[in-house]
Amino acid sequence: MNRRRKRPNWFRIILLSLLVLAGAYVNRFIIPNQPQIGVPTPTVTRSPESFVTEAQEYFAQGKLFPAIESYKQAIASSPQDPSIYVALARTQVFAGQYKEAQESAESAILLNNNNSNAYAVLAWALDFQGETIQAEDNIKRALELDPNNALAHAYYSEILVDSFYGGTSIVGAIEKAIEESKVAIALAPDTLETHRARGYVLEATGNYEEAIREYEAAVAINANIADLHLSLGRNYRILGSYDNAILSFTRANALNPEDPTPDLLISRTYATIGEYAKAMQYALSAVTDNPDDASLRGNLGVMYYRNAYWTESITELGYVVNGGMTEEGDKIEPVTLVPNDSRTAEYYSTYGLALSRLNECGKALQVARTLLERIPADEVAVENANAIIDRCQQSLDAPPKPTEIPAAEETPPPATP
Repeated sequence: MNRRRKRPNWFRIILLSLLVLAGAYVNRFIIPNQPQIGVPTPTVTRSPESFVTEAQEYFAQGKLFPAIESYKQAIASSPQDPSIYVALARTQVFAGQYKEAQESAESAILLNNNNSNAYAVLAWALDFQGETIQAEDNIKRALELDPNNALAHAYYSEILVDSFYGGTSIVGAIEKAIEESKVAIALAPDTLETHRARGYVLEATGNYEEAIREYEAAVAINANIADLHLSLGRNYRILGSYDNAILSFTRANALNPEDPTPDLLISRTYATIGEYAKAMQYALSAVTDNPDDASLRGNLGVMYYRNAYWTESITELGYVVNGGMTEEGDKIEPVTLVPNDSRTAEYYSTYGLALSRLNECGKALQVARTLLERIPADEVAVENANAIIDRCQQSLDAPPKPTEIPAAEETPPPATP
């Protein structure tokens, strides 16, 4: 009982208390926020609106493929919004992805069967694929749903022009196209597509200077769409303003370098003014962009011929006439010679002329016979067929001169693209 009591060790008590409090804090606030093994770490989810805004900015800059990817991300974030599918389809049309645009528009219709814009863009995508009858059915549905849909009126005018070109149009199609393009402009005077459509109709009716003004109005709205510069270039070229045409095609090429069309049109323009070396250079660039396109091979063959590369010309034009596999492994399907196809007739004619220059008259005369039998009403083709026959006849009496420049009696390539 007389034992002395120990004094409490306050330092140890305070230390233990602090450790208990620290453990409680870790257990409550730190551990719950640590990632668990095998469980994905949560990430911040972007809103679909942010992806749409991003896509619109890309489109304004002419960056169509990044815009397409952003729209797809918006759809992944909000798959039930038909307006995003419509915006995606519109961008895909401008990017030349017509089948994909059709699918996107059809997805929008599945989500909302009364969406006028969805039917309008679907019709536009079908028109670019040559399905003008289906396109017209869908554009009429779009206008039934919304008679004041400016884009639908714009697309309708283009469809009417293309159906006229394709031989599937109704009576008065061009007059109707003119009317529709004017309605589109009246409803939406500040819209890219309405000016593009009006320009397209004016171009189809031979009003090239007015068409240029409309295309320039569209460019003023968005200067970064390659298609608009191609349209400008076509009209400048028809008017003989070749420098402006080449500038427009070059701008289109810079905006969409993977598209062979600007290179092809630059090639044809240089050929029109007799600058065949430059024409050959751009023809080769077009083939590089799309090596399995027989028509691009044919154009390159023509330019080789104009530069006196007979052997190379025969190789490229042979793919057009006979098809085959290139050394790089690209399979080329032959192109059938039919009436009213001046471009294919040019390829066949030049092929026969090149063969005759190298004294391969067995093949050359077969080509001449094909021209005379299949397109006897084509005066240019008949003239070239006769030139082939004459040269082969002359080669019986004199050796060929494969290095000479094309003879004057040969008809040069047409100036039209």
